[in-house]
Amino acid sequence: MVMTVHCDIVSADESIFSGLVEMVVATGSLGELGITAGHAPLLSDLRPGPVRIVKQAGEEEVYYLSGGYLEVQPTTISILADTAVRADDIDEAAAAEAVKDAETALANQSGEIEYSKAAAILAESTAQLRTVQALRKKLGG
Repeated sequence: MVMTVHCDIVSADESIFSGLVEMVVATGSLGELGITAGHAPLLSDLRPGPVRIVKQAGEEEVYYLSGGYLEVQPTTISILADTAVRADDIDEAAAAEAVKDAETALANQSGEIEYSKAAAILAESTAQLRTVQALRKKLGG
C-alpha cells in the first residue's frame, strides 16, 4: 500500500483541493520539488506554473498557480497561492493571446503599458501555457 499525506491547495478566494495524495510536484525558487509522505519539514516559495498532484490510486490532477508558498509538515502539505486554477479550466487561446500582447508591449516601450507590468503579464501567461501543456502531456495528447 502506498503511503499518503493530506494536501490542501488554497487560493486567496477559495479552497481548490483538499485530500489525500501520494505525491505533490511543484516548482520552488530553487527548482522542482517532489513531496511524498515522510518528507522532511519544508517551507518554500513557489514560482508561477503547474503543480501536479498524484492522488490515491495514481490519479493525477494539474493546477496552475500564480506563485505562492508550500509548507510541508509531518502530516500535511499546504500550498497557499494568490491564484490557483485547475489546468483544464485555463483558456489556452486566451493565454496565448496574452503572451503575444505582452511581447508586443515589451517590444514597444513607448506604449501605454509599463515595462514591468508587461513582463509580469508575459511571465504569468507563459506559465499558464506551460500548465496547459503539462496537462496535455499527462493526458497523452
